[in-house]
Amino acid sequence: MTANLFSRLFDDVKDLDRLAIETPDGGRISYGDLIERSGRTANHLVARGVKVGDRVAVQVEKSVEALVLYLATVRAGAVFLPLNTAYTLNEIDYFIGDAEPSLVVCDPAKVEGVTTLARRVGAEVETLDAAGRGSLSDGAAQQDAAFVTVARNGDDLAAILYTSGTTGRSKGAMLSHDNLVSNSRTLVDFWRFTDRDVLIHALPIYHTHGLFVASNVTLFARASMIFLSKFDPNQVIDLMARATVLMGVPTFYTRLLQNQRLSRDTTSHMRLFISGSAPLLADTHREWSARTGHAVLERYGMTETNMNTSNPYDGDRVPGAVGLPLPGVSVRVTDPESGTELARDAIGMIEVKGPNVFRGYWRMPEKTKSEFRGDGFFITGDLGKIDGKGYVHILGRGKDLVISGGFNVYPKEVESEIDAIAGVVESAVIGVPHADFGEGVTAVVVADKTKALSEDAVLQALDGRL
Repeated sequence: MTANLFSRLFDDVKDLDRLAIETPDGGRISYGDLIERSGRTANHLVARGVKVGDRVAVQVEKSVEALVLYLATVRAGAVFLPLNTAYTLNEIDYFIGDAEPSLVVCDPAKVEGVTTLARRVGAEVETLDAAGRGSLSDGAAQQDAAFVTVARNGDDLAAILYTSGTTGRSKGAMLSHDNLVSNSRTLVDFWRFTDRDVLIHALPIYHTHGLFVASNVTLFARASMIFLSKFDPNQVIDLMARATVLMGVPTFYTRLLQNQRLSRDTTSHMRLFISGSAPLLADTHREWSARTGHAVLERYGMTETNMNTSNPYDGDRVPGAVGLPLPGVSVRVTDPESGTELARDAIGMIEVKGPNVFRGYWRMPEKTKSEFRGDGFFITGDLGKIDGKGYVHILGRGKDLVISGGFNVYPKEVESEIDAIAGVVESAVIGVPHADFGEGVTAVVVADKTKALSEDAVLQALDGRL
């Protein structure tokens, strides 16, 4: 029995006509359609020279075809490497050089610049736009739908996701087939997903939340998802009348609360609201409960580990807490210096261990070694505590990192760009509280007094660099 994520997702699908994805324009994609489309795309990847273990780097807008590309890459035994659509060519250059993919898929508007970067590592280039059109979909349409899923072991890589750190450049977190499967199956059970669920999918799919949590959990449950290109509060409220679950970041909930249409009536068909990727303010949690009668279920995860903890489906969903360790996952709080485990309610470093924890950082063996304890616990870099009832609370970060709108921002990268601007003596980038994004990226800049330097000049110099 192969451990390939694709096989474990689709080999036992009994009803091929069951709806998997619907789109606002009336598109309806069944489980059988996903199997067929992924087969065509996998055949095209192979025809383009993608081999088992090769990386496929992808920077495209959200579309059903982009999700099919993820499934096809894994099915072909390659490694999926999603990249934030906001990354500039300056940033993409690093990821392509570090991961050395054999194929890069990008938006047609960026093909010229991406091709120049891809040539340096001998990579081929395909295109895919926001409507799912491009050379990739054109090529896949010419291929046979039959494809024998490549056998993979559980610890073989399925994906690499780059994550910001505190020193050096971004690091590629290596996630195995077992990492993704174990976490998804656990969440299906823990969050009570069934084939009757309909998820409002408004998250990006270059991020672990939208790609692995939302998509994989839905598919493992044989549920369906309404696939939105972006988050729109009015559209989401409209869809609540026939959906059952919303997964979002805190920004979703703050913006929905600003909408006068949000009420107990408009949310009455929903059974679950999940929040993650950044801390949900306790005030937002309480306001949501008062307005809708639903308690948001907050959870805690990382790029390197997928989900670690979750507030319970049944039981208290505590404002300001990220819940209990998921089944099979161990969480402890330690002294940051000695690694000694601390007592309940003592603040220290959060460490986790379980089948969800990644295999390490791509081509960084020493960095990988330094992030793990001798007994296998991963040092998250997050400071927190475990209270008397076992709930985990995130209280800060031991790492110099800003999380804005659910995305990691590495201060040193921003500082390096600011410091290169004429008239800047030095800079420091920090996160400040922000009602909508959780944290706002803020730069403190020391200017050379002999030169005129304005805030607008700094922002203009950064445009196109970050």
